[in-house]
Amino acid sequence: MNLKFNKNEDFNKLQLSQLKKRIAQVKLGGGKKRIEKLHTQGKMTARERVDFLLDSNKESIEIGALVGDGMYEEHGGCPSGGVVIKIGYIQGKQCVVVANDATVKAGAWFPITGKKNLRAQEIAIENRLPIVYLVDSAGVYLPLQDEIFPDKEHFGRIFRNNAVMSSMGITQIAAVMGSCVAGGAYLPIMSDEALIVDKTGSIFLAGSYLVKAAIGEDIDNETLGGASTHCEISGVTDYKAKDDKDALNKIKRIIDKIGDNTPTGYNRKKSIKPKDNPEDIYGILPASRSEQYDMVEIIKRLVDNSEFEHYKEDYGKTLITGYARIDGWAVGIVANHRKVVKNGKGEMQFGGVIYSDSADKATRFIANCNQKKIPLVFLQDVTGFMVGSKSEHGGIIKDGAKMVNAVSNSVVPKFTIIIGNSYGAGNYAMCGKAYDPRLIVAWPSAELAVMSGNSAAKVLLQIEKASLKKKGETITEAKEKEMFSKIKERYDNQVSPYYAASRLWTDAIIDPLETRKWISLGIDAANHAPIEKPFNLGVLQV
Repeated sequence: MNLKFNKNEDFNKLQLSQLKKRIAQVKLGGGKKRIEKLHTQGKMTARERVDFLLDSNKESIEIGALVGDGMYEEHGGCPSGGVVIKIGYIQGKQCVVVANDATVKAGAWFPITGKKNLRAQEIAIENRLPIVYLVDSAGVYLPLQDEIFPDKEHFGRIFRNNAVMSSMGITQIAAVMGSCVAGGAYLPIMSDEALIVDKTGSIFLAGSYLVKAAIGEDIDNETLGGASTHCEISGVTDYKAKDDKDALNKIKRIIDKIGDNTPTGYNRKKSIKPKDNPEDIYGILPASRSEQYDMVEIIKRLVDNSEFEHYKEDYGKTLITGYARIDGWAVGIVANHRKVVKNGKGEMQFGGVIYSDSADKATRFIANCNQKKIPLVFLQDVTGFMVGSKSEHGGIIKDGAKMVNAVSNSVVPKFTIIIGNSYGAGNYAMCGKAYDPRLIVAWPSAELAVMSGNSAAKVLLQIEKASLKKKGETITEAKEKEMFSKIKERYDNQVSPYYAASRLWTDAIIDPLETRKWISLGIDAANHAPIEKPFNLGVLQV
């Protein structure tokens, strides 16, 4: 291996090590002391509950582990958004599991908690997957109630989704394993079946203190809304469990009896590992986001037997399109090429930029995959569409619009991997979060923004300089450098994949070697849901 490869490898493995450290910290939730307190109460932590429930011999993926990272610091933080969400298998049946983390503010709902729960329900709805709620929550975090309570995408939307999923025949099972108060009490009861753990689980619209204040009644919480009350008197819950493990085992037995969905029929054969070593990715991927590399070499280390069938290989070369298999599943891949290339006219084209011919090729390929019922995988390392008079006169806006139209109207499942740059309209055309990928993940090398930190800082600096000059202030060279550094530092923080992951713009930051697993589990999930409408490009016909 050459020196450049080794330097890239060292850099990318260091980034991966930093990711693993941050994930390990997040998994502690509210901290070791609060975990110990739960254990003394005879309760399991959210992660222990989820891991006990899921089949240990099958793969699982976690959605939004880094949600809340760096947010709400003035409120003590909100690791993982105070909720753990995994897609995995229970008794061999793929499910979504949502578990409140009672070590984080007693499982209270922050604004990002609501967004993360809605994402879990979105995944269940899109893929017709059963969803299990493990409830242990103090309800809405009151200091931020105005950001979580009243709007369309806030707390109440969850109960609306409960009702919609029930009408769609999507199984919902809830286990009340701790507090379940106020509006949050509707979630388990709007599920198909509800369990409650004796002595530790409780459900009520108002706790004993509020009842005393409101109507003067003296009553303890257990009598008011404990397991015996709701299983023997009110009939609100369907099963009483003696402890956490008993509740989780009951859920396993219920899931075990659910009938199978009719598969959508995505093509799958026996999985074959890549022939080229996947660990080479660390050395191929440059440390600098502006440096060129061969995306085909990345693809060969992600696909079965390193076999990739190019579509229009010699046309629109800054986008790579073609067919492959990932863990046996047939996929169509759309990837940004990061090498400077020559088009058919002998003109130089920059890697990572989408030109008219590239957009035209991608639009045709996406249409083909929809016609043949082949899931799409987007590998993003894009700086945007080509600009300038030549591109504008050549109709880049129209060609780009066709590609965006094809991505928007695609009916086969889409999966997006942000490998490097994800800038501006390139993010949209390559199936960013706004374009409904079933799953969207980033590698530690990813950057998401309107433009790069360096470019944005230059633009913002010019605006700031102009403003200061209007006020009659003189700007020295040293002052200009200081201003540029401050602007770039602020912008670079927002470009970070951690900034995106904390706000759920991506579902996770992953080790590149986990990419095959995420795509495979995603297609397996999508295979539960029928395609409900034909592919149609609307007014922008190709």
